[in-house]
Amino acid sequence: MLNFHFTYKWLHWRRPATAATDDLPTLPDGIERFMLPTPGGNIEILYAKPNGPPGRGPPASPLFFVHGGMGGAWVWQEYMQYLSARGIPCYAVSMRGHGNSWHPSYLRMVYGTTKRMLADDVVAGIRWAQEREGGNEVVLVGHSSGGGLSQFILSEQEVKVKGLALVAAVPGSGSAQVYWNWWCLDPWFTLRMILHGWHPNSPLSHPALTRRVFFSEQPSDAYVESFQKRVSPYESFLWPLGMSYSFTNPQKLLQQITGSAVGQKILVLCGGADKIMTLPVMEKMAAFYREAYHCQIGQKKLDVGDSEIKVIAGEGDQDTASHGVRLCIVPGAGHHLQNDVQWEVGAQKLLEFYEQL
Repeated sequence: MLNFHFTYKWLHWRRPATAATDDLPTLPDGIERFMLPTPGGNIEILYAKPNGPPGRGPPASPLFFVHGGMGGAWVWQEYMQYLSARGIPCYAVSMRGHGNSWHPSYLRMVYGTTKRMLADDVVAGIRWAQEREGGNEVVLVGHSSGGGLSQFILSEQEVKVKGLALVAAVPGSGSAQVYWNWWCLDPWFTLRMILHGWHPNSPLSHPALTRRVFFSEQPSDAYVESFQKRVSPYESFLWPLGMSYSFTNPQKLLQQITGSAVGQKILVLCGGADKIMTLPVMEKMAAFYREAYHCQIGQKKLDVGDSEIKVIAGEGDQDTASHGVRLCIVPGAGHHLQNDVQWEVGAQKLLEFYEQL
C-alpha cells in the first residue's frame, strides 16, 4: 500500500499518431467501428448488432455506453457482446482524446477541454445512434465520470432516453468524497503528481496503481498491464473539476427518462470492492434520485410507482428497488466492474434492469 510506484514509462505528452481507418485495432467478432464527423474531428462509435433470437413486437431499444476518465469505447466490449447476443443493439462512444477518436494536443486536452465539450461528443453520438435506430430512444449507460456526463446531459435536457444506468458513476450531487477516497487510498498521490509535473495520468502511472484504484485483486498482472496500455495518453483536468460540486438537477433529469412508470427508471450499479465509488457513495446517489422521484410523485409529475424499499433477486442478495431507482451490487468487483473478472454478473443485472423498462 505504501509503495511509491514512481515511473514515467506510462506517461505521454504527445498526441498519438493518427492511424488510417484500415490500421485501427482489430475488434472482437460481432463489433464494428464507425467514425462520426463532428466540428472538432471524427469520434469513434462501436456497434454490436443484435444476434439473439428475433423478438416479437417493436424493435429493441438500443443501449448506448459512455466510458469514464482515461477509458474509451473499448472498455464496453464484453458488455456489448453479452447484451447483443440477447437481441439488444449496442453502441459505445469514445469521446475526443479517447480510444480512436480525434486527439487534442496535450495542453488543449488537459487545460482546455471542459465537461461541456465532452458532453457534446456524447450527445452527437446518442443522436446519431437514435437516428440510425429509427428514432428509438436509447437506454443510456455511463461509467464513472461518463456516468457524471450522462447525468449532466439529461439535467440539461438535451436528449430523452428510455432509461439511465449509472455504473460506478460520479454522483450528480458532487464528487468531493470520491476524490477524498482516492487520496486516502494512495498516500503518495500528491507527491507523485508534483514529480510528474501535474500530468493528469499520474494517479494511474503504474499497473500497480491502476489495479489498486480500478480493479479487485483477481485479474492477472498481464491483464492489468494490457489494460494500462490502452488508457488515454492524457486526460482533461476540467472534466472532473466540473463535477466536484453539484452539477445535476434531479427533477429535470427524471423528466428526460421515458421508461416504465411502474418499474425503475434509473439503475445504480456498483462494485462491492470499489475503493473510490464506495457503497456508501453509491447508496447516497440512489437516495438522491429516490428523493427526487418521490417529490415528483407528490407533485403529480409522475405516476405512482414502487414506493417502499424492497429487496430484489440478484447475486449477492444486496440489491434493492424503490421510488424508480434500482441499486445493484456486483460482489467483489472493483471500480471498473465491466472489466473485472466478475463483469458477467454486472452485465446480467444491467440486462434485468433493461427488461423491466
